[in-house]
Amino acid sequence: MFTAALVTIASVNFDLVVEFYTQFLAVTPQPYIPHVYAEFAIAGVRLGIFCPKPSNRDEFGHPSQSGMSMCLEVDNLDRSIDKLAQLGYPPSGQISTASHGREIYAYDPDGNRLILHQSAST
Repeated sequence: MFTAALVTIASVNFDLVVEFYTQFLAVTPQPYIPHVYAEFAIAGVRLGIFCPKPSNRDEFGHPSQSGMSMCLEVDNLDRSIDKLAQLGYPPSGQISTASHGREIYAYDPDGNRLILHQSAST
């Protein structure tokens, strides 16, 4: 039936977004087709970044109109926040604490929401 699942993000700012995820995830995209497609394998999930063709760009709209968020489980929330700040994209809110752990919202260069979550057990 299904053999794999992958999350994809369309970006007209392809190079900037690919560089952001390369630096933040500390993973080299594979496969990588310059200005077209980059794929990151992290913790059993594949994240694809693609640059929509000019004839299809209107179909993707602005990322902030999307209800999608990508939640990334991290082993050290403070270190992840520091890394985002070093990349020029610090979270603007406060860390929230719940029974399941600590988390904060951040955004990639295109405005896609990232939820950084550190489990209460780590």
